[in-house]
Amino acid sequence: MCRIAGLVSNRLHKAEINKAVSIMCNALQHGGPDDAGIYCSEDGRVAFGHRRLSIVDLSRMGHQPMADNARNAWISFNGEIYNYQELKAQLQKIGAAFVTGTDTEVIIQAYLHWGTKSFAMLRGMFAFALYDTTNGCVYLVRDTTGIKPLYYYIQNQQLSFASEIKAFKAAGIATEQDSRWPIWLLAFGHIPEPCTTLKHVSNIPKGYYLCWEKNGNYTLTNYTAPLSTNYITNVQTAREGLSHYLRAAVNRQLFADAPIGVFLSGGIDSSLLTLLADKERKQLKTISLFFDEKKYDERQYQNAVVSKISGKNITHLVKQHNFEEHLPHILNAMDMPTTDGVNTWFISKYARQGGLKAVLSGIGADELFGGYPSFNRIAYLGYLRALPKAIFSSFSLLNGSKFKKLAYLKHNNTTADYLFLRGLFTPADIAQLINTTEAEINDTLFANAQLANPHHYNKLQAAWLETNLYMQNQLLHDTDVMSMSHGLEVRVPFLDEDFLQYVSQIHPSIRFQNNRPKQLLIDTFKDILPEKVWNRPKMGFTFPLQQWMRNNKAITDEAMYSGQAAKRLIGKFNKGQLHWARAFALYQIQGHV
Repeated sequence: MCRIAGLVSNRLHKAEINKAVSIMCNALQHGGPDDAGIYCSEDGRVAFGHRRLSIVDLSRMGHQPMADNARNAWISFNGEIYNYQELKAQLQKIGAAFVTGTDTEVIIQAYLHWGTKSFAMLRGMFAFALYDTTNGCVYLVRDTTGIKPLYYYIQNQQLSFASEIKAFKAAGIATEQDSRWPIWLLAFGHIPEPCTTLKHVSNIPKGYYLCWEKNGNYTLTNYTAPLSTNYITNVQTAREGLSHYLRAAVNRQLFADAPIGVFLSGGIDSSLLTLLADKERKQLKTISLFFDEKKYDERQYQNAVVSKISGKNITHLVKQHNFEEHLPHILNAMDMPTTDGVNTWFISKYARQGGLKAVLSGIGADELFGGYPSFNRIAYLGYLRALPKAIFSSFSLLNGSKFKKLAYLKHNNTTADYLFLRGLFTPADIAQLINTTEAEINDTLFANAQLANPHHYNKLQAAWLETNLYMQNQLLHDTDVMSMSHGLEVRVPFLDEDFLQYVSQIHPSIRFQNNRPKQLLIDTFKDILPEKVWNRPKMGFTFPLQQWMRNNKAITDEAMYSGQAAKRLIGKFNKGQLHWARAFALYQIQGHV
């Protein structure tokens, strides 16, 4: 796991390119504290930079950027390829020679032998830049689930890329802010892909590669294989397959030459991963947090799992003063504004302090198996969509009403569906908060949204919304930047490509059975999951942020907010009448509107 950056230009001198890439890499040092390297092509057109977090093959042989012996291809790689040993064996049979034990070299050889078709053969989380010296093409490739980010900027036939947008700003490559980002933050609670807070800086779509040709032309290509349309309709078959593929995912994601552990919150997902990982690797460390606030204390559930494993559980008490002390560091680690990630920042900090360089996380299980309230609420959305759209226009006038978000449904698209289910503020609210028109807000939010389909308001659609909008844009982004700010790699077995393909084949009536969240997952692993863990109210990995933010003077000081609408809302927050996520979004847009 690393951080990467680079520049491809026919205009700049070699020294200028090297300097810019060096600055970009320095800005990303937190994500790759173990090693650094820069490659510049002989013609001075291509420069790749790399900051290394050593996880596999800790020797200098893993130094990047890396090339094959003949220098036909160079790579700067961020991520892990979990099936690299199988691919390596296949490549050796057809004559490929290897000099390192890294997965990085496997990507190079796979490309040299199989071309761009090799990208679909990779199983893991990855974002990499690859330069083919024989044809002059540069490829930017992102994994099929979008676990690892890869941002790019194109101007005057010049391509630059980086793992975080702060690298573009540090090097002066792209510095102009996209004025729309406060709108996205106030609506979504994050900046949705492919957008960023910088003008013309975008994220490579998941499962795509960008091919930049020597003449400056480029294409974006989807390399993902189509999913099977044959459904598994037998419950026992579904359970056996889930057990096989999840165990396989956990097993191969435990591979590391550096210390690896598991985030253990006490919920079903992290508990299951902990128990499965313990069977594969004894004395595995787990990391847990707890709080003085009893409502958020999950120690009884954590202990129910810890009592079943052989490894050491590292626990940390997190208090209000810890939040106060580290809030500036958390905001800086975000890279882009978000209302999430505080929890990941803290647990990543303590995992790294505990000697770990990689951890497993339970991200993805809720989205796959119906773990959110939206899976039940989606049916009501279907009924509402059958009503005339004109009905919903009046709901934007209901100040303070919990029904106000119904106003989103006057827009017939999937983004409006998502914002009805998860949005922070309505377009009318946002227009008041940033002093613009509601029409401008709607144009920003819905200009490229796909039409809603009223016949698809079922749990599969809820899974699509949660996976492609919430998890993709918020959970994965925030997990990546918050963990890497501490030089920690987070692996997500529930998003293993083979596991995902199998889950997609399970018929919805089995996958979301009995209207109980994650029932299929529970039944599959009931022999190892303690009942205390699965037979409990859902809580999620949650902090006492409602209380902590109300006690934070910077967030609650009404005088620092611009405009009466913002002051009024922060006043409501101070009275306990507004959710902390909305207050946190307001806090972050101050000075930008």
